[in-house]
Amino acid sequence: MRVIAGTYRSRILTAPKGTETRPTSDRLRETLFNVLSPRLEGCRFIDLYAGTGAVGIEAISRGAAHVWFSENGPAAITALRTNLAALKITRGFTLEDRGTGALLQRLGKLGQLIDLLYLDPPYEAEAEYEATLNFLGSARGRAALSPDALVIAEHSSKSKLSARYGSLHHTRTKKQGEAALSFFAYPEEAKDPVEQE
Repeated sequence: MRVIAGTYRSRILTAPKGTETRPTSDRLRETLFNVLSPRLEGCRFIDLYAGTGAVGIEAISRGAAHVWFSENGPAAITALRTNLAALKITRGFTLEDRGTGALLQRLGKLGQLIDLLYLDPPYEAEAEYEATLNFLGSARGRAALSPDALVIAEHSSKSKLSARYGSLHHTRTKKQGEAALSFFAYPEEAKDPVEQE
């Protein structure tokens, strides 16, 4: 596993032994960042269920202004911290080691709107996908993301996520082997800050 491009291009990243953590493959990260590349410079990026931090580190390498990582697995946190230290990344990131729920609760208090949000829970954790995407599609979640924000969920290519979670709408899917990336956005009619009662 390595950083694909940018400041830390070709640098090796470590992952915990065993199958508890499933890092996003180099090939899938390359596909993801090819899509995101026009939006990366100076963006505010969240890497939920960050694992080794490979996705968020790739965002930093390619010019993100700040990346928030959420992860609460001890082995994954150790790998994430090791990767940041090995690359000498000392600023431009925040690590929430209490996990995704804790970071989502803090979203409105981060002080800036989020441009890109990536989530990669365990593929079998359907409840995690549902809860996280429903929160992001709610008024509270939407208020913390920029109007043209993108939310990207990595999931098994055999499973299909819903077309809509509140005001968050599915826009496209890119499949690659056993993995898929589903992209969500707030359509124009959902960007009006005035909530309908």
